[in-house]
Amino acid sequence: MDRGENQVSIELQESVEVEPVPALFKLTTSNSVADFDSIIPESLTCQPNGHQRKLSISISMPSSPTGASSAGSKNVLDVEGIGKGFQDSKAPSKAKPKGVKFLSQPMPKGSAFGEAANINQHPNIKKLKDKRFNSFKTWSGKLERQITNLRGGQSESESEEGSAHNSDRALPVDRYFDALEGPELETLRASEEIVLPNDKTWPFLLRYPISSFGICLGVSSQAVMWKALATATSTKFLHISLTVNLILWWISIALVAAVSSIYLTKVVLYFEAVRREYYHPIRVNFFFAPWISLLFLALGLPHSVSTTLPVALWYVLMTPFLFLELKIYGQWMSGGQRRLSKVANPTNHLSVVGNFVGALLGASMGLKEGPIFFFAVGLAHYTVLFVTLYQRLPTNETLPKDLHPVFFLFVAAPSVASMAWANIQGSFDYGSRIAYFIALFLYFSLAVRVNFFRGFKFSLAWWAYTFPMTGAAIATMRYSSAVTNVVTQTLSVILSVVATLTVAALLVTTILHAFVLRDLFPNDIAIAISDRKPKPQNKWLNLIRHGSSEHDIETFLKFANSDSKEIEAALKIPTAEATCV
Repeated sequence: MDRGENQVSIELQESVEVEPVPALFKLTTSNSVADFDSIIPESLTCQPNGHQRKLSISISMPSSPTGASSAGSKNVLDVEGIGKGFQDSKAPSKAKPKGVKFLSQPMPKGSAFGEAANINQHPNIKKLKDKRFNSFKTWSGKLERQITNLRGGQSESESEEGSAHNSDRALPVDRYFDALEGPELETLRASEEIVLPNDKTWPFLLRYPISSFGICLGVSSQAVMWKALATATSTKFLHISLTVNLILWWISIALVAAVSSIYLTKVVLYFEAVRREYYHPIRVNFFFAPWISLLFLALGLPHSVSTTLPVALWYVLMTPFLFLELKIYGQWMSGGQRRLSKVANPTNHLSVVGNFVGALLGASMGLKEGPIFFFAVGLAHYTVLFVTLYQRLPTNETLPKDLHPVFFLFVAAPSVASMAWANIQGSFDYGSRIAYFIALFLYFSLAVRVNFFRGFKFSLAWWAYTFPMTGAAIATMRYSSAVTNVVTQTLSVILSVVATLTVAALLVTTILHAFVLRDLFPNDIAIAISDRKPKPQNKWLNLIRHGSSEHDIETFLKFANSDSKEIEAALKIPTAEATCV
């Protein structure tokens, strides 16, 4: 055994000794290496050992994050004139220069350059650079494309231009009625598609609606109410300090400034979204809300800040009302898709109540003709709107539960109208009392229906409670000052407490949903409808694919016998599609 082991070891040593160990370094020339980058300009030559070689340093560079560089190319940094031994070559080069060869190697994983190149893969960065929202941006990414073109690259959004919708023209009103359904035109029809992604949360400004100014209406009207509580003769026994009015007024100023700043930012960055809200037959009424809030701030001005207001302020605040009413009231009369019988909705009260608030402010400032003009315009259109909404002429559909609070807008106009006429006439006479009693009856007719305002999800529509309830409380104080007794004084206190608690509860709930739960502003489907009509589809197939309500199912079963062949064809379509696949 020992002899055999010795023989094996000798054979292994001989095999090792036969193969020489390769050298770690080998001296060679650049000309002996195939495809070696040895091309140099004629002006710079290096002639050690009879070679002409340009000193080139190849550094691996990450690919351009903008995609401007061509696919598969590498970046090479050439440093010329480094070191000694370089001399100006006067002899012309015999070799013709060829194309430059890029010999950089790929970057290793985890390097600093690699991480920098992949920064665009971060979810937040990708959300900010999502090209699908460009059609709603004010500049639609044009500046970005111009900069990219100047750099010699191709913009990523150029390939999507063909599929983007044309946002240069206003969306026709019939598209809103064709694509949306429901009393508020907020629900997308099953056969329609939207131009924005529905599988992700949109940018905040796109989800921020004009109806947010309803919060300003509720809080600023509270400043007016507490000023009336402190100054009305019928509530002197409460000994309310004007400090409450001062605090609420400054809170209202801050709130109006914040909401207005956010929406003005939306106007600057996403003008197309604002334009779609303006052309929406229901949303357009909320464009009165910012100006009504400013009128409330003027009415609730504390005496410690100022006792008088310049008359010119009234004309400035009422000018937007005049232009908006010329547009909207003209459409109500002229017919077409925007006629009143087609678009009538409780939110239309916002376009009417501004006339009475403006008349109230103007009369309190000593004006006569202007306040009477707006009072007359408001009274005429409120009468027509009241009858139209009472009969539910447009669709005969009941409002969904989430929108039940907007019924309180019925109370707003007659409440403010009673106070406006009292200021114009100089006393709370029979005309003012008639308007006040109408408002009081509507208030109680809604308040006793407790189940009517329960069991639905919180939304901005809840703020419709606040402004009309506060208006009714202020009107009750004015009536109590004219007819002072225990009943009217008690009613004034009760309505004021209810209005205050409602505003406080809604304010806390709004803050909770906005900053904690983060569900106050869902994707605004109403502004994202396509400007193109969808292709006609089989109605029964559409019913099967997209689901339906109980009403749709009843309709389906009702016409099942008459349309049996059509239903059978619809039911066979999914099977046929599956067979083809």
